[in-house]
Amino acid sequence: MDMTWFDQMEARIPKNQVRTRFAPSPTGYMHVGNLRTAIYTYLIARRYGGKFILRIEDTDQSRLVEGAVDVIYRTMAQCHLEHDEGPDVGGPVGPYVQTQRRDFYGKYAQLLMERGHAYRCFCEKAESEEDSGDFGRGEDPCRALSREEAERRAQAGEPFVIRQKIPHEGTTVFHDEVFGDIAVENAGLDDQVLIKRDGLPTYNFANVIDDHLMGISHVVRGSEYLSSSPKYNLLYEGFGWEIPKYVHCSPVMRDAHNKMSKRAGDPSYEDLLAQGYLTDAVINYVALLGWSPGGEREIYSLDELKEIFDLGGISKSPAIFDINKLRYFNSEYIRAMSPEAFAALAEPYIRQSVKNPAIDAAAVAALLQQRTELLTEIPEKVDFFDSLPDYDPALFEHKKSKSDRDSSREQLRLAIPRLEALDAWDDEHILAVLTGLAEEQGVKNAKVMWPVRIAAAGKAVTPGGAVEICRILGKAECLRRLRAGLEKLA
Repeated sequence: MDMTWFDQMEARIPKNQVRTRFAPSPTGYMHVGNLRTAIYTYLIARRYGGKFILRIEDTDQSRLVEGAVDVIYRTMAQCHLEHDEGPDVGGPVGPYVQTQRRDFYGKYAQLLMERGHAYRCFCEKAESEEDSGDFGRGEDPCRALSREEAERRAQAGEPFVIRQKIPHEGTTVFHDEVFGDIAVENAGLDDQVLIKRDGLPTYNFANVIDDHLMGISHVVRGSEYLSSSPKYNLLYEGFGWEIPKYVHCSPVMRDAHNKMSKRAGDPSYEDLLAQGYLTDAVINYVALLGWSPGGEREIYSLDELKEIFDLGGISKSPAIFDINKLRYFNSEYIRAMSPEAFAALAEPYIRQSVKNPAIDAAAVAALLQQRTELLTEIPEKVDFFDSLPDYDPALFEHKKSKSDRDSSREQLRLAIPRLEALDAWDDEHILAVLTGLAEEQGVKNAKVMWPVRIAAAGKAVTPGGAVEICRILGKAECLRRLRAGLEKLA
């Protein structure tokens, strides 16, 4: 067999550097487990000064979803996971889309047959059985066919698959960076399909070929692939190739018994954004699902994670996705933003319910920042700025401030003319009027503030207190609402 082409392919492979790859299938959305894999592969590359590669694995044509590749690119960009090589940016070992590498796999399957580690199988099997590898090699007469007989039948047009020829005897030992050394008896391994009848490779075969040809040093994937790793090792050994470092990550679970699943209603990355979570909070939380930097600290920027990420922190135990914990992370990220950045982020949500251009969205945002966990909570929190809701006068009754309808009516009666007389409408002057009124009466400030806030907002719970709400509403609208409240209590 002429090895010239194979030698040329070997010469392209970058050597002596850390190279990781994220290799998603374009199936429609980015689930949390996939995002975690992307984050870990990115962090390993950045931590050790290597290259991060994006490869699109689209050989399973039956599962492809239109527009899914765009979802992958968009998610990577939003999550700041910049790849050094990939379909859109190129690189020394392309193409970076598996269907564009189709000719490669057949050639490497032929080489593997030449070396005695694969064979043509002409047996009739369902496609699902081919994909799963559910085929008893002991019953397979094709395994014993001579190379000449197999070649004759193939040339005659008989359909066939190419299967890996697993040794009957012995043990395959492989090392995983998380789970350590694992030994598997070869007798328990099936002769998996490498090339299907349509000429396309199976996931398992294409993965090994591409990882080698792209010089991948660390292969990060889910622990469900641990059982396939002995067969990967035997493929590497069959070709005489160096085996990369395996990093198998335990699954992300919804609870102690169930994996996260889109079908079960668990959120994808895009779902989380739609639910009001910040990308940076999601990245931080997902990075800690099954990995720990040690210590009590939990909040890390992506740049900080790049400095401290290490394989030793990855846990063997499944990680449980706790939406309440993510909510906490989100609130911490919101509070840590600059007021200007939060105002810009919050404005579209504020304007969903506050259409009045006279209301300053940045002023409303200032009330929200320390009181918001999810961006999607904002419209309901601030809708009263646009129009006063039709509220029940019972809201004026409040034990803690010792307010009832009668006392509230009296406080509004006293407050309205004093606020009306103000020349400067700002927090300082509004506060002085309301606290001065409380001091004159010998009552606590809350006795005045409560009815003013209820009349101004029409809600028991609001971001900001009476002073801030009055100021943002503006003098005319505030006084109109206070008078309406007084009428409700008449």
